[in-house]
Amino acid sequence: MTDQKEMETASHHIVSPVVYVVIFLALLVGTAVTVGASYINLGVFNPIIALAIACVKATLVVLFFMHVKYSSKLTKLTVFCGVFTFLTLIGMTLADYISRAWGAW
Repeated sequence: MTDQKEMETASHHIVSPVVYVVIFLALLVGTAVTVGASYINLGVFNPIIALAIACVKATLVVLFFMHVKYSSKLTKLTVFCGVFTFLTLIGMTLADYISRAWGAW
C-alpha cells in the first residue's frame, strides 16, 4: 500500500508559487490592456481585440490555475473536445445568422 501511495504522489506536478504570481501579474496586465484598448476607437476591431485578449487570459487560467498544462493527455483531450464543440456550435449559429435573408420579407 505504501508503494501505491508513493506512486500517486510522485505523479503530481508541484508548481512553484512564483509561477502563480507571474500568471496573476500577467492577468492583471491583460486586464489593464483590455481597459486601455476600450478607450481607443478602433471601429469594428474593438470587440475583436477585446475577445483576443480575453482568450489569452482564459488560456492562462486553464493551463496554469486549472493545471491542464501538467495533466495527462486525456485531460488535455477533454479540454480540446470541449473547446472544439463550443467553436462548432458558435460557427453553426453564425452560419445560420449570416444566411438569413434580412429585410426580404
